[in-house]
Amino acid sequence: MSQILLQINATINADSAGRIADDIGKMAIAFGYESYIAYGRSNKGSSSNLIRIGNKMNIATHGLYSLLFDKQGLASRQATKNFVRQIESIRPDIIHIHNLHGYYINYEILFRYINTLEVPVVWTFHDCWPFTGHCSFFDAVHCDKWQTECDACPNRAGYPRSLFVDSSKSIFRRKKKLFSSCMNLTIVTPSVWLADIVKSSFLGSKNIITIHNGVDMNIFQPATSVEAYRKYSIPQNKFIILGVAGVWSKRKGLDDFVTLSKRIDDRNIIILVGLDKQQQKDLPKNIKGISRTDNIRELAQLYAMSDVFVNPTWVDNFPTTNIESLACGTPVITYHTGGSPEALSEDTGFIVEKGDITGLLSAIDKVRELGKAAFTEKCRQRAIQFFDKEARYKDYMDLFQRIKKL
Repeated sequence: MSQILLQINATINADSAGRIADDIGKMAIAFGYESYIAYGRSNKGSSSNLIRIGNKMNIATHGLYSLLFDKQGLASRQATKNFVRQIESIRPDIIHIHNLHGYYINYEILFRYINTLEVPVVWTFHDCWPFTGHCSFFDAVHCDKWQTECDACPNRAGYPRSLFVDSSKSIFRRKKKLFSSCMNLTIVTPSVWLADIVKSSFLGSKNIITIHNGVDMNIFQPATSVEAYRKYSIPQNKFIILGVAGVWSKRKGLDDFVTLSKRIDDRNIIILVGLDKQQQKDLPKNIKGISRTDNIRELAQLYAMSDVFVNPTWVDNFPTTNIESLACGTPVITYHTGGSPEALSEDTGFIVEKGDITGLLSAIDKVRELGKAAFTEKCRQRAIQFFDKEARYKDYMDLFQRIKKL
């Protein structure tokens, strides 16, 4: 009889965590599992069995509840109760959690139920939300209250935004009690940086391992086509500086790219992928804005045709964009933040301190001086060696086997 894997995430194939969940589901099916993925928001299709938690109205009311009372993850009560009944029907052998934030599920109801089971639980931390009283990235405001007890949150205006109320202390205590009580919990972090952070949190006594994210080496590869230049009207004689984000904001470095654009000459062009229509209208002339694309083959072409990928993210865990670029043979320049530098070696890119635009310029000039060709093979080989999704998601299958025997 097949083993049953149940994954839980806000989305399916609509962002990096959603793609990771789907890829793990595909790998699980190949290993003989029956795969289920429960989600609350966007669904771009999957080969796994899908379970929708709640609906759009549920998400809207949950978001409003969070905005007014700072209690993200504590609405959606009926939707979560209905989901628990589905879990009881499925009777999974392993539960694998990804992002619970996203205004779609009540983590208190979920964990009160999970904590009664003897089923092994794996939780991949894509950010810091599970052990803070409010935010997904505490270093955005240089806060370390999560090490003791959150209170008077300095990031209340950040995601998940709260207008009036600060519930960070009570939320911290709820999470600590609920998540610490999960006896069969294994925590996976995509970066060593986050693993070290979790070890200093209230979950530090749990089994914590690192499995880096992976990408499809058959899709993300150095090959380019003239059609990509034509489609986006990009001159082939320009030095292309690429930036990619699911949602662009100051945190992702949009302001830094605007500042950078004022300091480069007309030999260069900046391409930013993932901008909304208004952001594209507001761009300087030497930045070309492209809307977010769900076509990963087109995205791979943009990486491959670029001379350098610049990732000026101010807070991050382990950006998949870095390894997508490496797989396409394009060197990476990133800020020294979170686990972002872990993707690189000395011969595949450069690490710059946050906000150092002069440092970004210097690194870009170094790539131009040496030529992209000096990096391409080394970038590709590093991606294949460490970030091939087939190998990384097999690591999850090996983990599942180990914890089922405990």
